[in-house]
Amino acid sequence: MFKKLGPGVLVAAAFVGPGTLTMCTLAGVRFGYSLIWALVLSVLATIVLQGMAGRIGVVTQKGLVDVVKDQLKTPWVRNLVVAIVLGAILVGNAAYEGGNVGGATLGLEQLLPNSQLKPFLPALIGIFIFLLLWFSNYKMLEKIFVGLVGIMGISFIVCAVMTKPSVVEIIKGALIPKLPEGSLLTVIALVGTTVVPYNLFLHASLVKEKWKSKDDLNVVKWDTIISIALGGLVSMAILITASAAPISDINNALDMAKGLEPLFGKWALYFMAIGLLAAGITSAITAPLAAAYVASSCFGWEGGMQDKKFKLVWTFVLLCGVVFLSFDIKPIQVIQFAQVANGILLPVMALLLLWVVNKKSVMGVNGNTLVQNIFGVAIVLFSLFLGVKSILKVLGTV
Repeated sequence: MFKKLGPGVLVAAAFVGPGTLTMCTLAGVRFGYSLIWALVLSVLATIVLQGMAGRIGVVTQKGLVDVVKDQLKTPWVRNLVVAIVLGAILVGNAAYEGGNVGGATLGLEQLLPNSQLKPFLPALIGIFIFLLLWFSNYKMLEKIFVGLVGIMGISFIVCAVMTKPSVVEIIKGALIPKLPEGSLLTVIALVGTTVVPYNLFLHASLVKEKWKSKDDLNVVKWDTIISIALGGLVSMAILITASAAPISDINNALDMAKGLEPLFGKWALYFMAIGLLAAGITSAITAPLAAAYVASSCFGWEGGMQDKKFKLVWTFVLLCGVVFLSFDIKPIQVIQFAQVANGILLPVMALLLLWVVNKKSVMGVNGNTLVQNIFGVAIVLFSLFLGVKSILKVLGTV
């Protein structure tokens, strides 16, 4: 089964990025083990949504946008959905790419503390990612990701074990939901950085690159469950480390490593830096890739990963990230637009996924079971709540 792991690993790598690591760190430092349940909930929601997206991709052998376009018969509704998807994914991923490249840069800076190359690290990381994407096919990318996710997982789990956390408190935090005072926005952020809209499009497009037959649906299911559960385990390891470590003043995941250094020496810093570097690189690859797949579906391009227009889209997204970071540009309005667009996109796509996966004309006998639909409806309602909160937060009313 582990040899068959594929697209699910890329999805896990995409949501375990620098933003997730920072939120998990802050959640652990501020609220201890009490918010582990929010990560458990997020991982379950992600498995359900990504499972539906993966199934649609294998059964239809189409990207998610293609399927939705085919099923939405009213032109203005179809055009509105395509516009929301394009706006949220293209603009959003370009805006967030700076954070992904920044996370990788932060990790690399700690591994090369006195390097003369420090001002050029974002550009060097950008060039490395560009070469990977330009010359790789899907199979090669998959192998690279399995390696990077393995490195990231081992690094963060080792850090968690080194802090000797309380197993009883971890189990309590995972199974007994609590909302300590002032923790609601942190819970929303933890869920929001795990249940990522662009991963739905990425997953549906990648499974059809790997699997061509409905006979593979069981493999797709287990690929999704195992990969995303492992990604969730990495997030939990960060939160547990932050909870158990004797630190208080913290802004990002690397600050936690510096807090651990007096106890465990340079090893803590190296493990955390390597994990952060791997997390940044994986997210910095998947964000442009997802944007290119979405654009390809919206505009009906046929050439796949080797299409020049496909390459142009991911190059643009990657370039935005490197430029924003290298010149210390903070595109606040762009990021706010992306947050609003993604706040609208998640419930819209969750609803459309649920609708499409229950259509006999699309899925045949491979539609949702009653249990899957109950979970699906609960996730749609929760994503609607998350979306409204995200929009209100940007507008400054909450």
